[in-house]
Amino acid sequence: MFEMKEVYKLGVPHIDEQHSRLFELGEKAYNLLKDTYSIDKYDKIVAIIQELGEYTVTHFKDEEEYMQSINYKRLLSHKIEHDNFIKAVNELDLNKIDSDQDEYIMNILEFIAKWLSEHIIEKDILIAGSI
Repeated sequence: MFEMKEVYKLGVPHIDEQHSRLFELGEKAYNLLKDTYSIDKYDKIVAIIQELGEYTVTHFKDEEEYMQSINYKRLLSHKIEHDNFIKAVNELDLNKIDSDQDEYIMNILEFIAKWLSEHIIEKDILIAGSI
């Protein structure tokens, strides 16, 4: 379901590699949703959320440093979007996981998919255009 395609590539190898890792996290969540053998997915859901939060902090830092190095004019607004994403991940209510674990995973999948499609294709791609 989650696959790094050419349309998502900026042509900046280390950023593209990091974006690919975000797709892998989305795929990990998708595979967990499809896992019919796990009865209790709570710990795995929490692990995906933690990994997503930790990885995006690193990725956003690297991406922002790259934008600064090329004097990207939209750095501030881009950083605000990054900060909002991290805030949203940190505010995910882990107490709601057990009410319906698969629905919670679906919400995570939608969150990741929306970010990948909207942010990378609409915002990050502008970085490549300013090189």
